[in-house]
Amino acid sequence: METFQAQYDRYREMAEAALRRMFAQADPPQERPWQRLWDAMGYSVLAGGKRVRPVMALAVCEALGGRAEDALAPACALELVHTYSLIHDDLPCMDDDDLRRGRPTCHKVYGETLAVLAGDALQAEAFRLIACAPGLTGEQRAESVRILAEACGGDGMVAGQVLDVDQLAGNAQELRQLCALKTGALLRAAAELGCAAAGASPEQRRRAADYAEHIGLAFQVRDDMLDVIADQSEFGKPVGSDRQEGKRTFVDLLDLAGCQWMVAEETRLAREAAAALPEGGFLLALADALADRRT
Repeated sequence: METFQAQYDRYREMAEAALRRMFAQADPPQERPWQRLWDAMGYSVLAGGKRVRPVMALAVCEALGGRAEDALAPACALELVHTYSLIHDDLPCMDDDDLRRGRPTCHKVYGETLAVLAGDALQAEAFRLIACAPGLTGEQRAESVRILAEACGGDGMVAGQVLDVDQLAGNAQELRQLCALKTGALLRAAAELGCAAAGASPEQRRRAADYAEHIGLAFQVRDDMLDVIADQSEFGKPVGSDRQEGKRTFVDLLDLAGCQWMVAEETRLAREAAAALPEGGFLLALADALADRRT
């Protein structure tokens, strides 16, 4: 029987290998004069990270009796969208960050223009991956496209970014909405993409979505805590940047002790939802691991 860490590593390596294949040099440089665009895309996508979103998609698929391989293309598509959002989030017109995952951000290496275009291209490539996904029926591909589009569009992740950059979240309820859109939407999409690949029932989809929503809120609250208490050499990005930018976070509203309680409560609710899934053991352990993360 696999340990939690062995199973996590298996899912993460499946995603890593698929992403590396995507960015392997297919054409000689002279036949692709825009190769620098792909270099910028690959620089950010292959920078490492926990790969929480593709791991969750693959895990939910297997938990519901599906094959992880069938969810791999949608899982990687989700990671491309997540990476595009990070590239744009780091731009001078957004958060103006110099570091991401412990190294210079995309615009610091390739310039602002190419960073914007790299993010644009990654979003398009994500939908191409789903459209060509092996192992899925046409109906499953269409459903996966809908899930991802809703998660990252004008009423999803991008809407959350608007609330963030315009500082429109000033109380706990508004911060919850911001988190549900900016962070939670892609985590919910991970669970729903896993469900779509597994052919899950409506009740299973509801449970998986509930799990991901609670994980998303716990994840963001923990992120707010780490922006105060983390070691920057471990965290991989500037610590204290939210406060410097004048953003209101859960730490401002609840203090660290209140945030710790909220992380524990949202994790409990996530575990409650996952316990109702056929093979939810890994998802239970994942909830606990994310609640205690240091990076």
